Amino acid sequence: MKALTFSSFGNSDVLEYIEIPNPELKTDEILVEMKAIGLNFADVYRRKGNYHLKGNPPFIAGYEGAGIVVDNNDHPEYKIGDRVAFADVPFANAELVAVNINHVLPLPEAISFETAAAILLQGLTAQYLATDSHKTTKGETVLIHAVAGGVGQFLTQISKSLGANVIGLTSSPDKAKVAIEQGANHVFLYNEDWKSAIFEVIPNGVDVVYDSIGSTLSDSFEVTKECGQVVFFGMAGGDPEPVNPRMLMDTSKTLTGGDLWSYLNSKEERIKRSAQLFNWIIEGKIKLSEPTSFKLSEGKQAHDYLESRKSTGKIILIP
Repeated sequence: MKALTFSSFGNSDVLEYIEIPNPELKTDEILVEMKAIGLNFADVYRRKGNYHLKGNPPFIAGYEGAGIVVDNNDHPEYKIGDRVAFADVPFANAELVAVNINHVLPLPEAISFETAAAILLQGLTAQYLATDSHKTTKGETVLIHAVAGGVGQFLTQISKSLGANVIGLTSSPDKAKVAIEQGANHVFLYNEDWKSAIFEVIPNGVDVVYDSIGSTLSDSFEVTKECGQVVFFGMAGGDPEPVNPRMLMDTSKTLTGGDLWSYLNSKEERIKRSAQLFNWIIEGKIKLSEPTSFKLSEGKQAHDYLESRKSTGKIILIP
């Protein structure tokens, strides 16, 4: 099979699209022929050597995608030709992937391979943020950092469908326009006095802030109302300053950490959460921007485009 690989760490020049042996299935795995693969910043970090990698080179990145079963390995619940997807299976940047049966997600006919590859990781993140980290209720006001990013767009739509008002923060007028199209009520730019602008909209502060930037954590608490909540789930802008627990006590505010892998912790949870996400799409509660597609053989161009931060929607790879 062909795969997008790297044998040393560095910029996108280290990527090689080469022929390698097909996966050897373990007893608890099935073989999936990939039709669409999601590209994420985690794949860039792996290529650069920021993340620990098991095994020996050539390394294969990718954790998210969709395809069809071509070998069920004597697991009768899966048939040859079944449409499936996954959000947390390694070595996805290949024509064939060995998928642990506990990580297989049934793919409804109404959801395309491209849609599944474009939404699973970011959509499931937005799903747990809005329903577990903070249980969104009608009439609340939520603040979403990086609102035009993948998680931000899905979190905006989910929050709106649950009855909340959404304020977004982003870096450019073009991205602000994208966020408004996704349903955000107000969008402010980071290079503006966004904290004052938020208090003009909602004088007592917001009910919850979803902070994926990290370095903005203290600012997020400033614009949160008394008894409000900040959900910290990423560090795109660097490590946050330490939080003073006395501040939390004096203002009755709550800091909640968020990590997707705490929630995708069983076969049942993976299937339940992905089914809810797919239903939201089928019901029209979530609409996806058209993903930008590259051939898997064009992995270098895809990585370069992702790192340019010019993209506002998802980037997918097609074998």
